[in-house]
Amino acid sequence: MNAITWPRVLRLVAPALLLALIAPPAGAAPPREQVAATRGGPGVVAAWNEIAGEVALAACLAPAADPPHEARMYAMMHLAVHDALNAIDRRYERYVPGRGTVRDASPEAAVAAAARGVLVPVAGQVLDPLGAECAAAGVDVAEQAYAERIGAVRDGRAKAAGIAVGEAAAAKILELRADDGAPTTLLDPSYPQGTEPGEWRFTPGFDVAALPTWGQVHPFLVTRELSYPRAYRPYPLTSRRYAADVAEVQRLGGDGTTTPSDRTPEQTEVALFWLESSPLQWNRVARTLAQGSGMDLWESARMFALLDVALSDAYVDAFRVKFELKFWRPVTAIREAASDGNPATTADPTWTPLVATPPIPDQYSGHAAEGAAATEVLRRVIGTDRVSFTTCSLTLPEGQQCDDPNPVLRSYERLSQASAENGESRILVGFHFRHAVDDGFVAGAVIGRDTVQGALRPLHRAQGPR
Repeated sequence: MNAITWPRVLRLVAPALLLALIAPPAGAAPPREQVAATRGGPGVVAAWNEIAGEVALAACLAPAADPPHEARMYAMMHLAVHDALNAIDRRYERYVPGRGTVRDASPEAAVAAAARGVLVPVAGQVLDPLGAECAAAGVDVAEQAYAERIGAVRDGRAKAAGIAVGEAAAAKILELRADDGAPTTLLDPSYPQGTEPGEWRFTPGFDVAALPTWGQVHPFLVTRELSYPRAYRPYPLTSRRYAADVAEVQRLGGDGTTTPSDRTPEQTEVALFWLESSPLQWNRVARTLAQGSGMDLWESARMFALLDVALSDAYVDAFRVKFELKFWRPVTAIREAASDGNPATTADPTWTPLVATPPIPDQYSGHAAEGAAATEVLRRVIGTDRVSFTTCSLTLPEGQQCDDPNPVLRSYERLSQASAENGESRILVGFHFRHAVDDGFVAGAVIGRDTVQGALRPLHRAQGPR
């Protein structure tokens, strides 16, 4: 199979992150899942979660171009939605503390106003090199969705009160995050590269580092360096485990053309399926679970807020560790194996991964951490890991994507099964060593646990995670 080529989004951002794979056609958005917008169920919140994904696609953040900014936008929106609902009926702690309630306010109007109040300014922020065209497209999707949703709410005092509550919640979140350190420039061509074996340097085809300061962004919840079960340090280049990990990626992660690969057709599907941004994919999974869980509006708002806070904070910590340790990527390690001092590794100067490697250091895998964090949050909120679901992807070849007539679907019996496959995909695509994936699993699980335990807790003992 040929190495993946990059369509419209990368032509807009070139020589951008190369985290993007397949963008929707200009002006198009994937069809909505027709989530029922009932007052008692999760539909209104789930619908806005899906709209946020459409905004991210239109704004060129998704399906894989800039997941850290994407996760931040989702977290801000869902915290505003959560706080707006709990300003109407206090069931859970608010993220931004507040007093009093507005019980005659429309929850539907509050959710819509809170969501729009975050999506429009955040999507409208021009990110270099994504550009004004992407920002304007994202804003347009958000505004159209708001007009449609708010127009469906009956006019009157409840609607007006709901809009006021939602706008106030959004304004507070925007104020809190105004100086959070999120960079507006995605790429740094002046970032210093390593020269010694094991030290990260620009990956083949790129003369930039992507988001090297994202680890300095202020997290939503995790305000300290986590006390992990083990220290995250790269292994010695002369170790047996390192040699085994190099051989594994070398054998399975090649493009199949320039570089022979032992990867099976299903493994190739897994590699490309999970190439999609973690925020886009795991929010899609969460919508499926919300619809089948019997959650009400408040419960689903809390679930999405916790999920996206964990996803955003996991990116912050992953990028902090990546740019502290600065360990080289498999593509560099394999091409320069003659210099690593390990007699068990074999250099291949032309080794080419299935997908061009992002210009970010290896250790630890942010993608693996995202899956583990999402799994831990959803497991704790729902009360079980054993839940069946089916999902799709927007980073498969054309004809197999979510919005195609016959998309490829993958089914799972457990959340942890999906998380494990997600992590494995980073080896199969040629991006990461297994050591980086394993450490990502541990970090993500800790972040997911701490998120659920540390925020938006139920005000009544009968509610909350079981």
